[in-house]
Amino acid sequence: MAVSAVGEKYRCNICGNEVEVLTVGGGVLVCCGEDMELFE
Repeated sequence: MAVSAVGEKYRCNICGNEVEVLTVGGGVLVCCGEDMELFE
């Protein structure tokens, strides 16, 4: 899933890392070799 808005939160389903988008630059967030999942 591509990053599309400031404030979106993503989680890695493998290690549990979480990130919040501060600046939208496009692309997909990846952690542990897998796409991160958008959550709220």
